[in-house]
Amino acid sequence: MDVVERLQNHHIKPSVQRMSIMRYLMEHLTHPTVDEIYTSLSPEMPTLSKTTVYNTLKLLSEHGAIQTLTIDERNTCYDADTSPHAHFLCKRCGRIYDLPHGETKKDVETWEMNGHNVQEIHFYYKGICKNCQKEETPK
Repeated sequence: MDVVERLQNHHIKPSVQRMSIMRYLMEHLTHPTVDEIYTSLSPEMPTLSKTTVYNTLKLLSEHGAIQTLTIDERNTCYDADTSPHAHFLCKRCGRIYDLPHGETKKDVETWEMNGHNVQEIHFYYKGICKNCQKEETPK
């Protein structure tokens, strides 16, 4: 799916900034922060502001085009993959990894939660990633 189609599917009017930010998220599966997105895009878009990036990410998240992650107390991160999956935060390097998760959207929509309408669930795991573990293993 291309960027314009994805925005339109989520009832978001495409603009140059929105398309650039959505494209960045779709191409960079690193769970970037506002600062990382701004730093990457601003050289090519001198009129782009951090406020525009923040507001665009908020809009994309509110319309379900992206996920907002609050796994890290210091930074809010963003993920273009909106399929049900979990996230793992390495406490050493700070990288966030996608993890498979067995629940499906259909399963979530059918959950009876004391009469509440469940619209999203977040599964966050924290520990030391396999790459950092390899680095500390004596050779």
